[in-house]
Amino acid sequence: DAVSRRDTALREERPVAEVVTMELIVSRRDLAFLLYEWLDVESLTQRPRYSAHARETFEAALDTAEQIATDLFAPHARKGDLNEPHYDGERVHLVPEVKQALDAFVAAGLMAAEHDEEFGGMQLPIVVAKAAFAYFKGANVASSGYAMLTVGNANLLLAHGSPAQIDAFVRPALAGRFFGTMCLSEPQAGSSLSDITTRAEFERD
Repeated sequence: DAVSRRDTALREERPVAEVVTMELIVSRRDLAFLLYEWLDVESLTQRPRYSAHARETFEAALDTAEQIATDLFAPHARKGDLNEPHYDGERVHLVPEVKQALDAFVAAGLMAAEHDEEFGGMQLPIVVAKAAFAYFKGANVASSGYAMLTVGNANLLLAHGSPAQIDAFVRPALAGRFFGTMCLSEPQAGSSLSDITTRAEFERD
């Protein structure tokens, strides 16, 4: 919890502000209560799919997410807002910190955190994977969106894609070589979803 982290910081002669900043993204005490006391995620380790895990591996994943989010995602949140992606006619330009943050996210195995080992995943329970991802959404909603959309694309193809599509798109996406996006638009709407006029009507036949 925050108190023990402050104590640790003092013992290690690290700035207390550094530890407090980490707690400002997500309260670890609250997260622990939700995961272990309310949702009882440790009981999931009794299932064959999660048998290689324990509370220690869940905590390690959360520690990693917290550290990367604090060190690499949070610091450029404002800079990214002030310097939006732009297209110069040939390529799209982003602030360089976006790539650095996403490279670390991928290298830590977080892109495939809940996916099968076959795809390079950790096979974390999805509730734990999403708890870890909360750090990134809290630290930098814009930069974390690249990972969120990529995982969403991968999940869609895993559920409905052919083996060839999974090999062509899912594997490189979860390895961090491809990134995914979505397109919900109409010619007059641009990226404003509220301006889309197409509507679905239920027909009983």
